[in-house]
Amino acid sequence: MLFYKKELGNRGEKEAVKYLRKIKQLKIIETNYSNFFGEIDIIAKDKDYIVFVEVKTRTSTNFGFASQAVDYKKQQKIIKMAQMYTMDAYNIPVRFDIIEVYIDKTNNSVTNINHIENAFGV
Repeated sequence: MLFYKKELGNRGEKEAVKYLRKIKQLKIIETNYSNFFGEIDIIAKDKDYIVFVEVKTRTSTNFGFASQAVDYKKQQKIIKMAQMYTMDAYNIPVRFDIIEVYIDKTNNSVTNINHIENAFGV
């Protein structure tokens, strides 16, 4: 089961990168950035913004929407990581997004991608 979750998460992140590049036309700076606070799935550039993206992948909404897994504690962790990442870059506006990726487990196809811009409201 754990391997399946990791595999599902990796697939979701790849789909999110494709979506951001092709549909939203963001420049991907880095994927799976990590420091001692944890990991950020995607770091991208959208015009003047550095965008920190958390990707959540699910096969259903039976237990709620994927974005609901990004609680206050997780948001604070991502914000701290972003502060570390941008420490040397002064006055660069940042944005925190969540991308929900839903995959049909019967045929492994993406059924929906929901991009929530400025998800943390900071």
